[in-house]
Amino acid sequence: MTSSDIERLEQFAEAIVRVREQIARVIVGQQAIIEQLLVALFARGHCLIIGVPGLAKTLLIRTLARALALKFSRIQFTPDLMPSDIIGTEVLEENLATGEKRFRFVRGPIFANIVLADEINRTPPKTQSALLEAMQEYSVTAAGVTYRLEEPFFVLATQNPIEQEGTYPLPEAQLDRFMFNLWIDYPSFEEEVEIVQRTTVDIEPEVEPVLMAAEIVEYQHLIRRIPVADHVVEYAVRLVRATRPQNGVLPIVREYLRYGAGPRASQYLILGAKARAALYGRYTPSTEDVRAVALPVLRHRMVLNFAAEADNVTPVMLVGRLLETVE
Repeated sequence: MTSSDIERLEQFAEAIVRVREQIARVIVGQQAIIEQLLVALFARGHCLIIGVPGLAKTLLIRTLARALALKFSRIQFTPDLMPSDIIGTEVLEENLATGEKRFRFVRGPIFANIVLADEINRTPPKTQSALLEAMQEYSVTAAGVTYRLEEPFFVLATQNPIEQEGTYPLPEAQLDRFMFNLWIDYPSFEEEVEIVQRTTVDIEPEVEPVLMAAEIVEYQHLIRRIPVADHVVEYAVRLVRATRPQNGVLPIVREYLRYGAGPRASQYLILGAKARAALYGRYTPSTEDVRAVALPVLRHRMVLNFAAEADNVTPVMLVGRLLETVE
């Protein structure tokens, strides 16, 4: 890294402190979730968020967009949602002066910097794939014309873990597109008291923008230039390979897993470690950064078998055993 890169990293860490302060004006607690959202954003990944209704998922993401001066869009996924409702559609317009008719593309809600796909598993796979293509390619195609999406482009999809009736679960190949799988839990007693006190008065806190879109893109490129020691990369790869039953590293993996994580998990472990190190102003990630992002990266990439369900073994338990065992 150059001296200017190091200087920019220091500025980035200072800016992140201010971003956290702005988010804390609205959101009580959830520090770990906020950190993971920032890591995913600056690593150019996307997040699948799972949590029961009423935990301020939409408010958190809207507040993040305000603190980063990014355009925010929310799409409520329903069984009758069509791909054109996400991407946009062509409408026929007539020029009143000349009488000439032509098609004009009207952009859909996907054309934003931060897109909240609320209850993504409520819509059929055809509509889900319209969103997932945009996540992978950073572009959409309508009527044979390809439109680039403005960067930064960050998708956060939510799922309700309770009500599964009438849902279309995401296949493993599509789950793999998400860098992180985040579980939002209930607040503590003290946090819930503060939430009630804040939200039952006629005062709306102001959130001031800290970073602009162009700066965020610059920092995303900067994070990819952060050097990583060979032993950190090797640790990330060993961790991912240990999730594969055919490698036979752990008896618990052979017993309870049908499939393990692919190479994309190794990539996301290193990108996540780089972004996390940068959040704290460090110039290179350590194995501790890899361990910190291991659960959200690996949790949705391990396919459990029937024995795991029968014995109440969860991906969280398996990741915990891997972190204890893999050197």
